[in-house]
Amino acid sequence: MKSICVFCGSSDSVHADYKTAAYQLGKLLAESGISVVYGGGKTGLMGKVADGAVDAGGEVIGVIIPSMNTPSLAHTGLARMDVTPHMHSRKARMHELSDGYIALPGGFGTWDELFETVTWAQTGAHEKPVGLLNVRGYYNPLLAAMDHAVAEGFIFKEHRDAICCEVEPRQLLDAMKKYDHPHDAVKRWMRED
Repeated sequence: MKSICVFCGSSDSVHADYKTAAYQLGKLLAESGISVVYGGGKTGLMGKVADGAVDAGGEVIGVIIPSMNTPSLAHTGLARMDVTPHMHSRKARMHELSDGYIALPGGFGTWDELFETVTWAQTGAHEKPVGLLNVRGYYNPLLAAMDHAVAEGFIFKEHRDAICCEVEPRQLLDAMKKYDHPHDAVKRWMRED
């Protein structure tokens, strides 16, 4: 993986552990020679991921829409800032630039980006690893909901199991490097066999 897209929250009003984990993830990616692609913000976890990578000498590419490309929201210390016309093109650009995806804690925007990425993997649109950094057990309720969906027959177990989930950045990156796309499950889901 040469680049990883990081989805995460932009709120500053969150526990310090989330911010610390975001900074550590950005730093680890940079130290591992992996470019960071993200939403271009300077606030919340978004800003901390970028700061961690920049401080470690890494390449950070922001992708932002015009209404968010303001002095109060946009990070100014990046290698590059791509400005796209709307949210759909923003997500498409982030996907295009990335070899894998990590979701840190976040809200609706983070979940939207995460689930679109997972859905694209489920339908075979990409074969890139998707990971959750489960800081403070943030994703435990979501993981339980996914398990419930598997039990009720809405999600194939292979698709659920394909989402890497760890509590430490290094463990998550290691798990993602071992990712094996569930090709047979994609074929079953798309009714190709």
